[in-house]
Amino acid sequence: MIITAAEAAQAQRILIINVTRIGDTLLATPAMRAIAAHFPNATVTCLGHPQRAEVLRHLPYLGKVGMITKKSAWARGWKDVFTKPEYDYAFVWGQDGALVSYALRKARCVVAERQRDDKINRKLAFAFDAPPQNSIHAVAWFLAMPSAVGISVRGLGIDVAITEEEKRIASETMFGVLGASNHAPIIGFQVASFATKAWRDWPIQRFIALALRIIQQYPDARFVCFGAPGDQSRIAELERALRGRVISFAGKTTLRETAALMSHLDLYVGIDTGPTHLYSALKKPMVVLYHPSIPSALYKPLDHPALSAIDHPLAGPTCRDKISMNEIDAELVWRAVHGALEGEPSTLPGMASPGIDEGVAPWPGDALAYN
Repeated sequence: MIITAAEAAQAQRILIINVTRIGDTLLATPAMRAIAAHFPNATVTCLGHPQRAEVLRHLPYLGKVGMITKKSAWARGWKDVFTKPEYDYAFVWGQDGALVSYALRKARCVVAERQRDDKINRKLAFAFDAPPQNSIHAVAWFLAMPSAVGISVRGLGIDVAITEEEKRIASETMFGVLGASNHAPIIGFQVASFATKAWRDWPIQRFIALALRIIQQYPDARFVCFGAPGDQSRIAELERALRGRVISFAGKTTLRETAALMSHLDLYVGIDTGPTHLYSALKKPMVVLYHPSIPSALYKPLDHPALSAIDHPLAGPTCRDKISMNEIDAELVWRAVHGALEGEPSTLPGMASPGIDEGVAPWPGDALAYN
């Protein structure tokens, strides 16, 4: 199935459904942008996870952002079965039959991943055979479905849109605590991934040593920590070592508030998690440390002007989980941080990405675990 330009021009309403974690919500924005551009006369509605959809608000190509879950989907959209469908086309990622069934009630034509239920597949306008997870870069993975129906890529960078009012409130919040200085760099830290996946964390003592080295070079430097409430125990070690130079927003802000606070940073240093993807949308200097099971080849920011991507030495297509991050060289991280603070161009673009870079074969997706 190919959705021609003439067919696309006639469409008035488009539905996108992507119920995922924060990282995948953001990594899908290049695909959403491409879909919206393909339907020049349509209003695009995107439904996402109730705790993540807010990050998509104010994107210029989404006319409406709403929330849905596989539970709530069963009770919605039934009146459209007896009337004209609200949407001309719907695009659905994932293997949740309830979400796809909802889209089938709401839209005339539904493009979705091939489901386990053949009854659902027979109702789809196009059942897309998705590449194995972690076989190609995540952005390429999300783009594969619209590309399969003739929709052209419109850039690979992810998006977030923060309003001026949100930035103003964030500025008052941050500088009200840190104070203002014309020469004080503000560095964001993401020091943890998940409480149940500690092997993905760079040791907190390495973060402390890095911060102390930054202070030696930039005596007025301040540090802002992001993350979940469970990250606070690690952050507390940083706070004790840096004596009043750290403010933590871990678990205290919404996604939009976090992005607004991040917009005032001079540099971000962290491991690869949802907040890291969120910061990457701002296109500001960042140094990212990648566990070998979630390497830069598959998850680094694309079309990013100031990324330093530092992979674990064992990163590669056959790597497994639960490898310590200790082997990421502290000196390499410092050089990347110092260069970024000095405004130097990055020399660490990360690994070549399957699905993005020419000549890079897909990886064996079942060898990796991005959880």
